[in-house]
Amino acid sequence: MNRTTKPASVEKFALTTSRGFNAWLAQTGAALAFTTYQAGKLFVLGLKPDGRLSIFERSFARAMGLAVSADGRSLHLATQYQLYRFDNVLPPGSRQGGYDAVYAPHQAAITGDLDIHDVAIGADGRPIFAATLFNCLGTVSDGFSFRPLWRPPFISRLAAEDRCHLNGMAVEAGVPRYVTCVSGSDAVDGWRDRRADGGVVVDVASGEVVAAGLSMPHSPRLHDGRLWLLNSGEGSFGWVDPATGRFTPLCFCPGYARGLAFVGNHAVIGLSLARENRTFQGLGLDGALAARDSAARCGLLVVDLTSGDAVEWLRIEGVIHELFDVAVLPGVTCPSAIGLKGDEVLRVIALDDAAG
Repeated sequence: MNRTTKPASVEKFALTTSRGFNAWLAQTGAALAFTTYQAGKLFVLGLKPDGRLSIFERSFARAMGLAVSADGRSLHLATQYQLYRFDNVLPPGSRQGGYDAVYAPHQAAITGDLDIHDVAIGADGRPIFAATLFNCLGTVSDGFSFRPLWRPPFISRLAAEDRCHLNGMAVEAGVPRYVTCVSGSDAVDGWRDRRADGGVVVDVASGEVVAAGLSMPHSPRLHDGRLWLLNSGEGSFGWVDPATGRFTPLCFCPGYARGLAFVGNHAVIGLSLARENRTFQGLGLDGALAARDSAARCGLLVVDLTSGDAVEWLRIEGVIHELFDVAVLPGVTCPSAIGLKGDEVLRVIALDDAAG
């Protein structure tokens, strides 16, 4: 008897937006980038000349933290064991195939698997990152995997033990000011025991814990004089007053929130389902969703910083379940990116003609 084997079903990628999302994005004069480590993708999102949404993706194993230069010309991406720098190879004001930016990989530091989370660009132009496995901040170093820069005072020594899950970093003028940790634990994998209320914000300059009692905080950012963050385990976005330690929620996030960027008076927040990972279950977010008769979603949420209203949104369904970071690409409307698979990267050559 002949038996026919049915092909395995493949999850599709589906993206929907609120009715005003495209118009809002056009008003910003910028594009967006976001990552998913679950599916190993970097996405760049913009608008085509006719106003339709442009979505472009490239594959990178465990794509995590993003950092963008102030002029939008360079993009840094943390992956499983490498830290990449991409540069826009198009001259200002030009287009290629409808795209006004083509981000091509030009540098890669092989760091090993440090479980890099947040990434920023330091005052010297070199990347600074949260080396979560080692509970510290670090940077790239010629001839070495990385150079440790700072660790919280409650971490007794550098060890590849992910004790406190130092995941987030707020930077001002290229200098780290604050970090978020899921707990103040100094024991291997100890942060998992304090997911509900062990989260802290630490002042890098003083080493002081300036806020405590948070639930899996992520993505601290300084914007317009405030220290914003995602209190992910509770599903809230708001700000911390370092002088009092008080966290003031601005709005509810219908999903596990990671990734935060600002454009004008709006915050762009990444949301994840995180249903299959026990790390994200059993938190206050579950009850908050149930109380609102809602379910977690994957996508982006655009929040007005004055009202706290979610004014626009983007939902992702299918193969993508979790996002990690979100970044704004200023001065770019329709970006694309060059990956490392296939022959495309062989044909993108940018000349430095400074010497004539």
